[in-house]
Amino acid sequence: MAPLGKRLRRWLYLGHRWLGILTCLLFAVWFVSGVVMMYVGFPRLTDAERRAALPPITWDRVAVEPEDAVGRTGLERGTVRRLDLAMLDAEPVYRVTPWKGPHLTISATDGRVVAATSVEQALATARHHPAAGPVTNLGLVERDQWTVPQRFNPLRPFHLIALGDAADTHLYISAVTGEIALDTNWHERFWNWFGAVPHWIYFTPLRSQLDLWRDVVLWLSGLGIVGAVTGMTVGVIRVRLRRRYARGAVTPYRGWMAWHHLGGLVAGTALVTFIASGWISMNPNRWFSSREPDQAALSRYEGGYDTRPPLDRAVLTASCPQATEARFTRFDGQAQTLLSCADNRVTTCCGASATLSLERIVIAAGRLLPDHPRPEIDLLTAEDLYWYSHHRERQLPVLRVRFTDAAETWFHIDPKTGEILSRIDRSNRVYRWLFNALHSFDFMFLTQHRPIWDILVLILSIGGLLISISGAVIAWRRLKMMMR
Repeated sequence: MAPLGKRLRRWLYLGHRWLGILTCLLFAVWFVSGVVMMYVGFPRLTDAERRAALPPITWDRVAVEPEDAVGRTGLERGTVRRLDLAMLDAEPVYRVTPWKGPHLTISATDGRVVAATSVEQALATARHHPAAGPVTNLGLVERDQWTVPQRFNPLRPFHLIALGDAADTHLYISAVTGEIALDTNWHERFWNWFGAVPHWIYFTPLRSQLDLWRDVVLWLSGLGIVGAVTGMTVGVIRVRLRRRYARGAVTPYRGWMAWHHLGGLVAGTALVTFIASGWISMNPNRWFSSREPDQAALSRYEGGYDTRPPLDRAVLTASCPQATEARFTRFDGQAQTLLSCADNRVTTCCGASATLSLERIVIAAGRLLPDHPRPEIDLLTAEDLYWYSHHRERQLPVLRVRFTDAAETWFHIDPKTGEILSRIDRSNRVYRWLFNALHSFDFMFLTQHRPIWDILVLILSIGGLLISISGAVIAWRRLKMMMR
């Protein structure tokens, strides 16, 4: 067995060497960009930012009822996922989001389909933004570095408008619906080239092809895992704590090789943890289910269709003066309206909300999974391990609805409006520990006591960077020797 053992050990060394040559520089980029992402995230538009840029709804100009607006689209009732009313500059419009297909915009003044948004309308929309200065049209954009994700597909192309403010904010206004889809500023655009873009390998030509991008990240991170694990194995084999090498050294190497060996022994576990959890983030083999409730479950929860009463404009105005957006929903078969107020408060009005109670929510929640026993309901007034804020605010209080189905599905529901905020099952909770906990270290005792979290993640990242840089130097020297 001795010759076989030597052969296996040689293949172990050679495998680690070549995997290191292929991946060490990429590892270094991942650690540096990960530190940047701790403080600058990929550009996104929050609901609060979007609503702040909307002018108040002019209710006296709303002449078309919500059901009539949906009827103008030709869509059946059950195919509409979301219906909103907001302003397109000076004109109130309905924005219809179906479960499948393009988003549609219907004028609330005369019911016509707004097929496209002009440059002039986009500029006028941008002028309502609280940071707006002398706005400028930068052209029509189909897809660029910041709008590359597929979720923007129903809204493409975009009018790119510069606000002319000190932050050099750019708005992406859908040429299809006229709504603001994204905002970016100079700070985000600059730092993301050192953060999310290299970290996620988010280059537009690659990321625009979702399946190809996913496969590239899975294979690169998978090779990285093998390279890191073989490196830790070699490191343990070569270290001597008792029968030491010359001059009492625990490593047979010197210079960059010694740094790589000792750094791997100290920080190798962190390196494997970061890379393996990053691989998990790509949902290999589709192990983790979607967090979105499916269409059938939502339809059962909302209840049967009931004819919506005519809009009571006086009541709507009194409920939320200067409302910037109205969302028309159903709860327990009855229509209700969620109003976004100018102070960023969301209030319910007119319909099911008048008699909304915990008992009604429990009954409606039971229809989400009707073939299973009545769920357990908890009112969360503080964050827990699965409903917490880290880089994103979580609403409190919230109802947690727990089913005893095979997937152990939970729903989080807004007790004031009845809206379903999230769905998670056992696979999502496992994902929370395999990715979020191991990749971002978002343990509550750390994230709630910053800068302890920052210091820990920075130390681990520096350890991983030391391994990566020393490996890259060794790889470069090896390649130079081979090319001679």
